[in-house]
Amino acid sequence: MSHFEEHAEGAGPFITRLTWKPAEDIIAVWESRPARKRGVLTFRTAGRREAESQSADAVALRRQRRLNTIAALAFTVGGALFALGAGVSQFGSDTSASATIYFVGGLFFNTGGYASFLQAVNSPRRDSATGALETPRWRWWSYEPVRIDWLSTFILFAGTLVFGINLLDSFLKGLSVKELNRLIWAPDMVGCFLFLASGHLALVEVCHGRPGLRVRDLGWWIVAINQLGSVLFLLAALAAFTRPATGNLVNVNIANWGTLTGALCFSVGGVLQFYERPDKP
Repeated sequence: MSHFEEHAEGAGPFITRLTWKPAEDIIAVWESRPARKRGVLTFRTAGRREAESQSADAVALRRQRRLNTIAALAFTVGGALFALGAGVSQFGSDTSASATIYFVGGLFFNTGGYASFLQAVNSPRRDSATGALETPRWRWWSYEPVRIDWLSTFILFAGTLVFGINLLDSFLKGLSVKELNRLIWAPDMVGCFLFLASGHLALVEVCHGRPGLRVRDLGWWIVAINQLGSVLFLLAALAAFTRPATGNLVNVNIANWGTLTGALCFSVGGVLQFYERPDKP
């Protein structure tokens, strides 16, 4: 590999890892998730097994630490509230209490989704000429669908908003079976598929292509646990369909327990995310 010649990895149009030689006997690696989550590039000298990291500037690191803390806390609390709401629904009789707990938990999911999106929007960028990480100006929004981290977090945030529609509609009273399935069940299904799509892109990002096992990678564990939670949410949503003939759910136990266990997955993922953060400047 000659000076600044790059080797790109990823899937389809998405680049998740770049490798190049900024100098003789030095190999530099940029990876999408570590750059976004921890603000680092890695360097390895030929003949040495240990890798060294180069961090972004103090502004970027403080920014990413703050956003990571908000997202981690939001998903931890949001997941716990969803689990509590499912428990109240399974073992209690007050549906309004369960709906309220779900709604508050949904607000935390909205916050976590948007904080994750902001982290992608404002992540340190690799300068194509020097290879160093540069800090972009702060933005509340961007449109960058060719970046896998942007697309994954945008779809995640969209999913939390669709779930919000489902949670708001759950307060409506006197709905017919058709209205229940259209106003509550249908948004729930859409939100589940958006979560699954976001999680798949996140797995592609951490695996640099086809999803596989990366058991020594904390980022992989966070993404994999959240994706398991998305699968459990989908199972719960399928079981929550109201049968037109009887007016009953397909299986209320699967609906509640699927939601409870899926929510706990997101809560565990949130706790782990506290440890996937930049070092202090």
